[in-house]
Amino acid sequence: MTTHEQHETIEDSPVGWVASHIRRYVQTDGEDGGTFHGVPSLLLTTRGRRSGTLRRTALMYGRDGDSYVLVASNGGAARHPAWYLNLTADPTVEIQVGAERIAGRARTATDTERVRLWPVMTKVFPTYARYAKETDREIPVIVIDRID
Repeated sequence: MTTHEQHETIEDSPVGWVASHIRRYVQTDGEDGGTFHGVPSLLLTTRGRRSGTLRRTALMYGRDGDSYVLVASNGGAARHPAWYLNLTADPTVEIQVGAERIAGRARTATDTERVRLWPVMTKVFPTYARYAKETDREIPVIVIDRID
């Protein structure tokens, strides 16, 4: 995010347990919340595609070299999560990993990347495989590259 954006209000997820997770994560620089059920967790900030408001959520992640990898599972729901729709409209994002805040550019993995990264992410969080069976949509895998 730009310096101007750093002064904007960020709206945290309206889901109670996610908002609580975000608060703990922010207050402790990820000491509390840096893992969720034993899985690495980061905070993702996107710009709302309709509102223009900065929105933050907590997500499990994996790594692919220097890139961060997310899964837009939405718990196996029929629709993509709002954060995914936001980053497809504006791929400039910020992630917080522990105390580090990283400006990044998000993109949906190519078909070739997805074939390679899906097993990586189901190893990080095996429940993703069940989610994929529970929905007719292909669950997107997202790659976030650091912007320097």
